[in-house]
Amino acid sequence: MTTRRRSPAEHTVLDDLDRRLLALFARHPRLGVLEASRQLKVARGTVQARLDRLTSRGVISGWGPEVDPQALGFSVTAFISLEIDQALRDRITEHLARIPQVLECWTVTGNGDLWCRVVARSNADLQDVINVLVADPGIRRTSTVIGLSSEIALRTQPLVQHTGRERS
Repeated sequence: MTTRRRSPAEHTVLDDLDRRLLALFARHPRLGVLEASRQLKVARGTVQARLDRLTSRGVISGWGPEVDPQALGFSVTAFISLEIDQALRDRITEHLARIPQVLECWTVTGNGDLWCRVVARSNADLQDVINVLVADPGIRRTSTVIGLSSEIALRTQPLVQHTGRERS
């Protein structure tokens, strides 16, 4: 899936209620709109309208459960840099998307053309994943680093709380 980049004019400005609403649902993702309105001391319709606006503008990108790959037995995380034949980018991206262990893939500047975050059950399994990954002849070279531990997991709440306050 390609992430659509927004122009600066399209960015959503968050006010204090938006930030409190997002923080509340980050802490309690299964909370209902009515209970959220009670806790925030605003009308139910206000909460629903804010959620709808934030969702339609792409600020809220999903409500699904977060799944921990380690809990599923994928204890190895690796980051793979790929140098590719640029003319085959779309085909290579489709190939990578078919590999379940590829959690995400980014076009990058600097060394490599694409960076992928992958998971595996063991180092031997990681080698198998890499073998499947490089089966596309448009992938010219790879470089793999194994993550030892996550020091800061993916997070957005500090950014949400900062947004809109930069000018203050």
